[in-house]
Amino acid sequence: MPYSDYRPDLMGSAMLTPSGGFEAGSMQSFTLVYRTGAFGVDDTGSIKIGFRFATDFGPVQFTDPKGQGYTTVEASNGATLEAKWEFKRNIRPWSRSLYIGVVKDFLAPGDTITIRFGDRRFGSPGIRLQTYCESQFEFRVLADPIATYDYVALPESPKIAIVPGPGVRWRAVLPTLVRAGEPFRLSIKADDKWGNPSNLMDRTLRLVAEGTPVTGLPETLRFAPGAFAAVAEALSARDTGDLAIRVLDETGVELCRSNPLRVTAKETSLVHYWGDTHGQSNETLGTNDARAYFEFGRDKAFLDVMGHQGNDFQITGAFWRELNELSREFDRPGSFVCIPGYEWSANTAVGGDRNVHYRHEGETIHRSSHAQIADATDIVDEKSDAHTAQELFQKLKGKDCVVMAHVGGRYADVKLAHDPMETAVEVHSAWGTFEWIVRDAFEKNYRVGIVGNSDGHKGRPGACYPGASFFGSYGGLTCFLAERLDRDAIFESMRRRRHYATTGNRGVLDVTVATAAPAEIFRRDPAAGPTRSETSNRLSMGDIARVIDGEVELAIEVLGSAPIERLDIYDGLELIETVRPYGAADLGARVRLVYEGAEYRGRARTTTWDGSLSIEGNRILRTAVINNWNLDRGIQKQDEAGLSWKAVTTGNYGAIDLWLDQPAAGRLGFKTAPASGEAAIAELGVEPRVFEAGGLERAIKLQRLPEVMRETRMALKRKIKVRAKGDTRLYVRVQQEDGHRMWSSPVYLFRG
Repeated sequence: MPYSDYRPDLMGSAMLTPSGGFEAGSMQSFTLVYRTGAFGVDDTGSIKIGFRFATDFGPVQFTDPKGQGYTTVEASNGATLEAKWEFKRNIRPWSRSLYIGVVKDFLAPGDTITIRFGDRRFGSPGIRLQTYCESQFEFRVLADPIATYDYVALPESPKIAIVPGPGVRWRAVLPTLVRAGEPFRLSIKADDKWGNPSNLMDRTLRLVAEGTPVTGLPETLRFAPGAFAAVAEALSARDTGDLAIRVLDETGVELCRSNPLRVTAKETSLVHYWGDTHGQSNETLGTNDARAYFEFGRDKAFLDVMGHQGNDFQITGAFWRELNELSREFDRPGSFVCIPGYEWSANTAVGGDRNVHYRHEGETIHRSSHAQIADATDIVDEKSDAHTAQELFQKLKGKDCVVMAHVGGRYADVKLAHDPMETAVEVHSAWGTFEWIVRDAFEKNYRVGIVGNSDGHKGRPGACYPGASFFGSYGGLTCFLAERLDRDAIFESMRRRRHYATTGNRGVLDVTVATAAPAEIFRRDPAAGPTRSETSNRLSMGDIARVIDGEVELAIEVLGSAPIERLDIYDGLELIETVRPYGAADLGARVRLVYEGAEYRGRARTTTWDGSLSIEGNRILRTAVINNWNLDRGIQKQDEAGLSWKAVTTGNYGAIDLWLDQPAAGRLGFKTAPASGEAAIAELGVEPRVFEAGGLERAIKLQRLPEVMRETRMALKRKIKVRAKGDTRLYVRVQQEDGHRMWSSPVYLFRG
């Protein structure tokens, strides 16, 4: 018997005060008393209080009695204690931990250690709770009374509930493309300041449709206390066109505006369904259990499609069966698609993270390892393990599944291993933005689609704010173009790469290619072997087609969820054109400073952009911060002559907008650790001036923008030459004024 399983009832006990439910992100003070068990605690013995990997509780500090998070420890018998706050010195998922060691003397049975988190006796405001909700936030106490450094968890550790605060940001969600006459719904919620849907609202909402008339829309909708959402069902539009719905309060003040909805002809074969197929629950590395995970995505993030992707080396046989039972239970054709699967979580050296999605329940899980599965009943499954990506693809041959490449703590090395069953790469998640993995695939001439997901660890799939921890981005979404909402249709969408990715916003993106002569469109990648095909003069995103023409017409239409800043057209690795809805004559007294990129591809990719800027010969009237997801960051100080800020990026980008007194006067200088520089404001234009900052695609950029941007629609056509050899790979990236992005899956064309 391993020591870690030895008589936990003899290890002592712990009690926490106060107890109950507490608002997410609030300042609190807790006293945890650990009472030693039958062994006491020997000289150099210790205890640890563990917190889950994703938590942003704290941080704990011991040096500033008046500062946030000040924590004290004391032994009842006067023994000398040492305290350390450690990020990753405990076994996952309890990675963050407070270590308390007995430096001198020892503790006898029944002695106590008292820990005061956020000790307010000396002026500290307390300690901040984690910023997201959890039904059982655990202070997991582990003891090493015999000083072997082999810790045993107490049978019961203290727990509290973390609940949402009052709503401060209203959200209204519509589908983005429906057929005329078919029913749809409007879903409304109010997020608290940290992005948790609130159940504390008591409002009567007024609803006003703009654009194509909506049938069945009530004039008012009640948002009752205790509810997390208000939903108007069975809406429809008889006429084609675009619409949005404004949500007003009782006095007529606009609370929010929905994303755009396009109503298309009844004969349209493909419509839009929004999904987040990648996240975890607390059975592996996430928050709250798997049932709560699916309920959040369906009922609070208003997703159409979901999957669960726990780290395989933590998925026991029992939990794998439970996941399959849950996906079967939640899957409801016509209203909600739930997909069974797992994250193959190997080290990058042998392939890196892959998402495995099965079309049916009951399939075998091929783990990358059994690293955290100690149950003897699961050891027999080891023969099914796939220790490398090549082995994984081999073992999945013939199975009804789809694989996607992911960048998380570990990143997928698609150059090392790939198979046509790997139909997509994940360009964005809560970990950041990773356009380099798309380029990796192009460099190897793979034919992949592009998806976005959250890889959420905070129990908020489909609406995943990063909180105050090391995650740097809001989670992504994938829009699936499918004939209907059921698992078969969504899998066909995956296999044909008919989807586009976003950084979490819901906009309309349509990319098509028209050919003069009929093109042969393949249902699967013909590079993998014979496949069925059909002919058409119109190709959609994700299509792989043999064409006769030397030139095709690319058509792009965007209906953004915010004003559009730019649209980039690519042929694989080549940027063909950048299109903006404004020109030099539209520029005003607005300057944008952009910071972007990462340290490198791996876990410690976070780049800190804390810095300052100054203005000479002009003055700042107002500012705005783009893509700042952490309330602790953003602008720290500001006056007419300059400001300072805190920011991080993890492959994504952030920005600060300055509205100046004069449009082209003075100079701007900035300082950050990765890069510093200056420029005359009159020399800044539509194209950004770039200050390289090393690392992975790191830079600061300065540019001028129109003072007000209103254009949310773009429609354009371009004649594109088709390469004589190899693939022509046409896709677009849209960037909005508010910092959100969208990427279409490529259309792959080849001749001969």
